[in-house]
Amino acid sequence: MAKKNRIRYVCSVCAHEEAKWLGRCPSCGSWNTLEETSIEAGGGGGTDRGADRKTTARVQRLESIEASAANRFSSGMEELDRVLGGGIIPGSSILIGGEPGIGKSTLMLQIAGAMQQNLSVLYVTGEESAGHIKHRAERIGIGSSSLHLLCENNVDAILRSANKLEPEVLIIDSIQTLISPEAGNVPGTVNQLTYSCYEITDWCREHGAAVFLIAHVTKEGSIAGPKLVEHLVDTVLQFEHSGDEVRFLRPLKNRFGAVEEIGLFLMDGSGLHQLPNPASRFLARRGCELPPGIAVAAVYEGSRVLLVELQALTVPAKGGLSRIYSDRIDSRRVSRMAAVLEKHLSLRFSDQDIYVNIAGGLRIDEVGIDFPLALALYSARTDISVPRDLAAAGEVTLAGELRSISHLERRRKAAVDLGYKNFFGPPNQKDSENKGTLTLSTAVQQIFNPKGEG
Repeated sequence: MAKKNRIRYVCSVCAHEEAKWLGRCPSCGSWNTLEETSIEAGGGGGTDRGADRKTTARVQRLESIEASAANRFSSGMEELDRVLGGGIIPGSSILIGGEPGIGKSTLMLQIAGAMQQNLSVLYVTGEESAGHIKHRAERIGIGSSSLHLLCENNVDAILRSANKLEPEVLIIDSIQTLISPEAGNVPGTVNQLTYSCYEITDWCREHGAAVFLIAHVTKEGSIAGPKLVEHLVDTVLQFEHSGDEVRFLRPLKNRFGAVEEIGLFLMDGSGLHQLPNPASRFLARRGCELPPGIAVAAVYEGSRVLLVELQALTVPAKGGLSRIYSDRIDSRRVSRMAAVLEKHLSLRFSDQDIYVNIAGGLRIDEVGIDFPLALALYSARTDISVPRDLAAAGEVTLAGELRSISHLERRRKAAVDLGYKNFFGPPNQKDSENKGTLTLSTAVQQIFNPKGEG
């Protein structure tokens, strides 16, 4: 007798299942996210593979396992290798998400063209025709090559082609278009995404092939589909832009490297290009004194130092209720620095609307931004400019003290190399033990009133 499929309602956000439809998911609280899904009785088509895997697995002692060094290979783009932790690991799975038109497919086609000289690469697309891919390849300078292309969205057909070709790198564009009869008849559902992602990544682990999975994002900017997909892969990358041609590639998860790295690219008609001299990209060079509210910060992103321009503006609050407008720096950090200035330097911010921005659209989260942010706020509130040849970095405590931060000397050297004669930051650990702690009020006095006037 044929098995009868059963109907379940699965949340598209958290993958919670219910026997009947509900307006609100009882697990994550999201509204109107339960979708009807047909599930084959008896566990579906994945049980046979799971049973086979169980027969070959064996229990091992950790001490008896020989850990082999990961043999990374280059993607052909230094910025992408930096974000991945030094290159691509065979058998790893990489999920990359971003807004429509930001350059995800272009980036994948470029690295496919760069790697196909030495590696076997299979580019699978379920969104575009072969002619469209060929046209883009010619536009970005790949031209005729031995790159293998497959226009298919059926998971079983993709794996059959992969078994014949045995590629070393597999690119899927995109996972939302994949479909398998084992998980239903509609692409993009929770079951389809979970099942397809598992089948693809499992095949790549078994065959030692690296896989790139392109993913769509929601209107909030998060990767569309259940969170389980992000757990299945080894690395999750987020593609962002600053409103112009600059693109930022950030790791949200990386089992084989750090998540503090950032990749910088320029986008134009010929594709994505690695950003030359990124240390000074986010600076606006002026031939005169800085306007009030501007400060230069030396920030440490991953393994390199970037100099960025912080912009602050304070205006009287409208209606007596002050607000903070900041999307490149956490508004809670801005509020905290304003409170420290108000407490220890007697500047009033409670009746002011505060606007904070970073030139170039870069988003900064590290603690070294505290001190230059405080200088920008002080400058904006007092209408006194920060010296044009000064760069700063440091953490500010709630007690109004400057704490030492990592890689202080590297920040100082990067600022000097770019023409900033003065670098102001907290003393290093050795100096602080001998001379005591530097306070924010003392630092502001030395910067804005070096002669002790007034």
